[in-house]
Amino acid sequence: MRLGVVILAAGEGTRMKSHRPKVLHEVAGLPLLEHVLRVAHSLEPERIVLVLGPETIDPIRERYGDRYLYALQSRRQGTGHALLQARPLLDGAVDDVIVLYGADPLLTVESARQLLALRRSGALGAITTFIAPNPRGYGRILRDDTGRVIGIVEERDASEEQRRISEVNQGVVCYEAAWLWGALQRLTPSPVKGEYYLTDLVALAVEDRGPGAIEALLLDDPDEALGVNDRLDLAHVEAAMRRRILERLMRSGVTIVDPTSTYVEVDVDVGQDTILLPGTILRRGTRIGAECTIGPYSLIEASVIGRRCKVALSVLEHAEMGDESDIGPFSHLRPGAKIGSHVHIGNFGEVNRSVLADGVKMGHFSYIGDATVGPGTNIGAGTITANFGDKRAEPDQRKHRTEIGARVKIGSDTMLVAPVKVGDGAVTGAGAVVTRDVPPGETVVGVPARPLRRPDRPEQQETQ
Repeated sequence: MRLGVVILAAGEGTRMKSHRPKVLHEVAGLPLLEHVLRVAHSLEPERIVLVLGPETIDPIRERYGDRYLYALQSRRQGTGHALLQARPLLDGAVDDVIVLYGADPLLTVESARQLLALRRSGALGAITTFIAPNPRGYGRILRDDTGRVIGIVEERDASEEQRRISEVNQGVVCYEAAWLWGALQRLTPSPVKGEYYLTDLVALAVEDRGPGAIEALLLDDPDEALGVNDRLDLAHVEAAMRRRILERLMRSGVTIVDPTSTYVEVDVDVGQDTILLPGTILRRGTRIGAECTIGPYSLIEASVIGRRCKVALSVLEHAEMGDESDIGPFSHLRPGAKIGSHVHIGNFGEVNRSVLADGVKMGHFSYIGDATVGPGTNIGAGTITANFGDKRAEPDQRKHRTEIGARVKIGSDTMLVAPVKVGDGAVTGAGAVVTRDVPPGETVVGVPARPLRRPDRPEQQETQ
């Protein structure tokens, strides 16, 4: 059967106090709307329609282009009116319609699939509900003596007895498309706000088909019902999403010493027996191997870390670490940094757009940029690559490269002025300023660095 997904995102978002559309504010590394779109795609729909307002349609269309269909709700007259704007894009093209909300990112794929299955089990429609410890403000679910859903009553219209009902409406629904479009035309406006509400479809379905026309999916986790109206809601949803991500990691074999101070975004993989220490932040796109120790207080963004690595009080951005390497404290792998296995980078080291081969040691207080470093090389404290070229050149041509061979010994406070090559087995003396290529096996010292010449010493015979 053909499925259409409609995502309602036409709200003005005035309570966010932001120039950015509410649904583009981020939670766990993704915009609110992106979380909802992922759920929508998991259902393999025929079409996805975004219902947007006049203020939001242009920035959202600019972001997502032609991947989706767009409907404009020029006058905000409630959720029923919003869904009706999608009819020209779906009528006759789909058999079922699921309605999601662009600012409600916590509904799971599993719940959405269960909702669709309930509708296709023979019901005219299916709705999501949850048990609210404090149901104030929510529409209450009305059931008959046999437990079948017969309606939803808004709090302002509910009797005292009805207000004591703890099962409330979450809002996500799925209906048979052929019935839905006609039913939307039959909705009457609220006497209070003059708006048309999706919740009124429940009573219409029961009126047309009798009890059993509507099935309800009771959500096990009330967090799935959380949505965002303001910055406080955004923080609550962020916390709920983070708990969900951390629980998944811990169940997969990751030790998280203090979940309250550990932040992991979506699309992060962490191997078994890895330990995340307090203050760790793992941004989207990061992959960490098994048996690593990350933190404390480390930020890793879209980076790949091998097995049995250690990262202490350091920052990695779009970088790679090979197996059994370590970095920190207070060091930085910038974008394009790639270090091999068994590499050691000590405190206050920085690597930028460079490759350090297996076994390189870079103790502390050094900067390696736009360089390649061969295996087994030792980089002394205070070493830097001076890589700026002609500032008048194109941006991608302003930096020169440094090439350092295998088993090289770079003395403390060496300055390597690119473009320059240091051959295998070469040595630079402390404080050397290397402006010319150094042949393999050569030792250079001084400013500018020159080959070390040792005066000939006449052999002295030992006298008795």
